[in-house]
Amino acid sequence: MSAKDLFHDAVKQALIRDGWTITDDPLVVRYGLTNLKVDLAQNE
Repeated sequence: MSAKDLFHDAVKQALIRDGWTITDDPLVVRYGLTNLKVDLAQNE
């Protein structure tokens, strides 16, 4: 797993307080042999 930056947890908590539901932390997207990691994901 990649390292989270200094602000990751603070931003995540701010989004949760604003009503977001974090569904993945990180969101892993697989495309062929490539794996991408997105910091946070929310279903709409």
